[in-house]
Amino acid sequence: MRLRLGSTVFGLVFLGLSLTSQANDIEPRRWGHLPIGGNFLTAGYAYTEANIYLDPVLRIEDVKMKLDTWLGKYIHSFSVFGKSARIDLTQGYQEGRWDGTIDGAPRSVQRKGPSDSYIRFATNLYGAPPLKGKDFAAYRRGVKRETIVGAGLVVQLPTGDYMEDKLINLGSNRFTIRPQLGVTHTVGKWTGELTGEVYFYTDNAEFFNGNKLEQAPLYTGQTHLIYTLRPGLWMSGSLGYSEGGASTLNGKTKDDKRNATAWALSLGLPLAPHWNAKASYLNSRAQHQIGQDTDTLALGLSYSW
Repeated sequence: MRLRLGSTVFGLVFLGLSLTSQANDIEPRRWGHLPIGGNFLTAGYAYTEANIYLDPVLRIEDVKMKLDTWLGKYIHSFSVFGKSARIDLTQGYQEGRWDGTIDGAPRSVQRKGPSDSYIRFATNLYGAPPLKGKDFAAYRRGVKRETIVGAGLVVQLPTGDYMEDKLINLGSNRFTIRPQLGVTHTVGKWTGELTGEVYFYTDNAEFFNGNKLEQAPLYTGQTHLIYTLRPGLWMSGSLGYSEGGASTLNGKTKDDKRNATAWALSLGLPLAPHWNAKASYLNSRAQHQIGQDTDTLALGLSYSW
C-alpha cells in the first residue's frame, strides 16, 4: 500500500510538471493577419531537456528528461461574419526518456507514441480585415500602424498514448479547453503582442492505479516583441508566466500549485516562394522547489498555398 501511494503521488507530480510545460507554449505572431482562403502546412521538430524537481518526501532525486517531438500542423484561413478567422489542426509524435533515483537506486523509463491532438479556432475581433490575393498584398504593403484584437479557443483531445497502469504517459486521457484573448500593435517594423489564456481540465477517472484526478484552472500570459525586416523575415523575443493547476486526487485537494517563467527567441526565414522556415529556443524555469527547468530547441518548415 505504501508503494502504491508513493507511486500515485509520483505520477501526480509528473502530471503537474506536464501542465506547467504546456502553459509555457510560447508562440509569437499567433494573431497575425492571414489572407482569406490561405492554407499553411508545417512540419516541425523539437528537442527538450529538463531537470525535474520533486517534493523531497518522495525520495526521488536527480530526475532528468530528454524528449523528441515531431509535429504536423495545418492552418486554414477564412471569413466569419465579416471577420478574419482561422482553424489550426495539430498532431505530434513523441519519444522520451526519464532518468532518476528512488531511495538512491537508479531508475529509468522510456515512452514513444502519439501525443494529444489540438484544434484551435481563432478570429480577429478588431483590425486585420478579411482580404484575398492582391487586395491582401496591397493592404499589407500600405499598413504602417495597426492594432489587432483577437479571441481563440484551443481544445486538446485525449488522443495521445495513455496507459492507466503507467506513471508517465504522453497522452493526458482528458480534454483541455483553453480560451485565449490577444492584442497586437504594430508601428513600422516593430510589433508588440500580448496573449492571456486559461487552461480548464476535465476529470481523469482513469488516473494511475484507478484514482480520479481533478485539476484547477491554470492561468498563463505571454508577451512578444517582434521585428520584421521584410515579409517573411522576422525575429522575436518572448516572455511567459504560468500559475495555478492545483490538483485534487479522489476528492482530496493537494497543495501542489505551481508557477513558472519562460523566455524564448525566434527567427523566421523566407526560403522560396510559398516556403518559410522558423527556428526557436525556449527556456523555462520553475519558481518553487517543485517544478522543472527546461531547454527546448525547435525547427519548423512551412508551405503555403
